[in-house]
Amino acid sequence: MQKPVLFSDLIAETKDGEWGEGQEAPGHVLCDVIRGTDFADLHTPGIELPQRWIPEHLVARKALIASDILIETAGGTAKQSTGRTALMTKEFLDSRGGRPVLCSSFARHLRVDRVKVHSVYLYYVLQALYTSGYMGVFNLQHTGVARFQFTAFRTKTRLTLHDSAAQPKIAATLRSYDDLIANNQRRIALLECMAEESYREWFVRMRFPQHATLKGDELTPPGWSRQPIGDLAALIKRGISPDYAEQSEHQVINQKCIRGGRVSMAEARPHVSVVPDDKLLRFGDVLINSTGVGTLGRAAVFDIEADGVTCDSHVTILRPTDVALSGEFLAYTIQLLQPYFESMASGSTGQAELSRELISRTKVLVPTSDLMKRFSDAAAPIRRQRRLLLDQNEKLSAMRDRLLPRLISGKLRVDALDIQFPPSMQEPPAEAAQRGEAIAR
Repeated sequence: MQKPVLFSDLIAETKDGEWGEGQEAPGHVLCDVIRGTDFADLHTPGIELPQRWIPEHLVARKALIASDILIETAGGTAKQSTGRTALMTKEFLDSRGGRPVLCSSFARHLRVDRVKVHSVYLYYVLQALYTSGYMGVFNLQHTGVARFQFTAFRTKTRLTLHDSAAQPKIAATLRSYDDLIANNQRRIALLECMAEESYREWFVRMRFPQHATLKGDELTPPGWSRQPIGDLAALIKRGISPDYAEQSEHQVINQKCIRGGRVSMAEARPHVSVVPDDKLLRFGDVLINSTGVGTLGRAAVFDIEADGVTCDSHVTILRPTDVALSGEFLAYTIQLLQPYFESMASGSTGQAELSRELISRTKVLVPTSDLMKRFSDAAAPIRRQRRLLLDQNEKLSAMRDRLLPRLISGKLRVDALDIQFPPSMQEPPAEAAQRGEAIAR
């Protein structure tokens, strides 16, 4: 391990972010802007970022490059302090369609002095500091907005770093986990796209198998009918009003658990409430966010093999009458109805509500049982494979998070290990030679 070094001595350049204008303006460039709320999902394929018009001279000074580290300087929540970090990668920057990328005004970028420290290694050091709660020391609540005291952090934080030979090995070990997670995320996105496009091809564009046999003037194919969703459901009910607990083997899902067409247990909470049998979630239940502007109408299938799980009263449980027959058709239909549900929601004082009666009476065009079964047989294996990859990513994240403090603290040594660099850390020969010369000087 090296002697303690002041954090500010490791940084070659740091600049705060920009927010720019919402509309095109002379002398401005259209940019993608990263907010602190985007950090967690930054490397999810197809992530949508705010696009803002930033003055050209600021873009020239503040556009992000690979290996830059972003740090959140304002925002946070009661349970999540500021000081979170994100790493810029070449793959991410290349995916933005040629647009410059900046961080928002609630963040700043750090450009590492690569002669003094390995940039990816320093990113993981900052990750370890955050998970240990150290960043919270510099979290200041002011006028309702939490702010990270970056100047105090960089001038008062001294780090004991590994030597220059060990730093890239530690970075490569941890980065390998993140690369596997990112690769799985790309596979998940492809699977989701395949299933949704199949649904749209069959039931929106009406190019289902044997569609060519229809007459041109037939608006409703033979055997199809317009039915209320309630006719396809065995149950449409809101969840429970839970009695939360610090620890329990029983979990309750809330609206935060339903994002991007997926159910995640990461935000689920333990509870000790008595739950009616019909409100214990079953594989294939469609969960619909039913309260609040912005989240209302979001839906996902409960495709997790778990017992004793329910949802709270802000979520509606829609249980298909026959999951194997109509479950997949109903799930994708509900997901595409989100804009309609949002427009039809009722409520006062800004608290929109989606009633189960509205869901039940909403009519949709229902295909023949044979066609629904064919779609289910094609889509169900895709959903199972997606869940396997999602579960695998949770395990990889947990393994990485257990390794992180042990590697950074030096409790787990890598000196004698022959660690192969993942592709994301392999520099072009010319850049590697230049950096080697700089270090030698």
